[in-house]
Amino acid sequence: MWCRQTYYQKNTRERRPSITLAELKKGVLDGGDEDEDVSKLVQYPDNLTYKDLLYFLCAPTLCYELNFPRTSRVRKRFLLKRLLEVVIGVNVVMALFQQWIIPSVRNSLIPFSNMDVALATERLLKLALPNHLCWLCFFYLMFHSFLNAVGELLNFADRNFYCDWWNANNIDTFWRTWNMPVHRWCVRHLYIPVVQMGYSSRQASTIVFLFSAVFHEYLVSVPLQIYKIWAFMGMMGQIPLSAISKSIEKKLGPRIGNIIVWASIILGQPLCIMAYYHDYVVQHFKNSLNGTDYGS
Repeated sequence: MWCRQTYYQKNTRERRPSITLAELKKGVLDGGDEDEDVSKLVQYPDNLTYKDLLYFLCAPTLCYELNFPRTSRVRKRFLLKRLLEVVIGVNVVMALFQQWIIPSVRNSLIPFSNMDVALATERLLKLALPNHLCWLCFFYLMFHSFLNAVGELLNFADRNFYCDWWNANNIDTFWRTWNMPVHRWCVRHLYIPVVQMGYSSRQASTIVFLFSAVFHEYLVSVPLQIYKIWAFMGMMGQIPLSAISKSIEKKLGPRIGNIIVWASIILGQPLCIMAYYHDYVVQHFKNSLNGTDYGS
């Protein structure tokens, strides 16, 4: 349970330290003086209000707390920088899509349909670079610029939206560091309850990946109005790939393990995009493709 001490600090730019309700009450009892902070903490059922629910829905977190860590003020210069990054980032992502990704994906249809391995590999590598640049821009746009802007507007102080996933030595470390809000939700609401039910940590991790695989497939299949298993298989494939990357890390060192992580990101995503585009065109434009000569 999070809360914030409300005493005034000399430096207004500093965040107020986060403490738990138990720690705060213990400090009051040990000090012998009544602290106003205890009475200001929200406790159940006082949190059952529309205001509290609306704040949780807008806050950049997926895990509910009775008392979220809060900041004392909104830093206008910091907020302006993040908003400018959002505007610029959206335009950069759109430019990458229009100039490189869409033409590359369209050109991959014929070699992918004809199972031309050499030409399909060339299209895959050609798509990998702009797709990876777009993914990096989107990551910065979402997890750094947008979420920090929302957190600043709402005085939300817990800004740990990502860790140094780019230094991950294996796949398991990557998934635990690149998306911290989702990771904390999965640990809190899936992993820990499954372990408490008596399952092993490996079984709990498999269940978490299974849930994530179903969710990823749902996010792709519903908008495209097709049911395929590429996203599902891609996520479930992370389980053996995680074991392989850990083995490579132990035998060949952390640098090679980090190369495996980056290779899976750079090559896995465009391969999945090409597969879904092919299936989407075949299913929704089958009649238009009946007279198409893929060998030309």
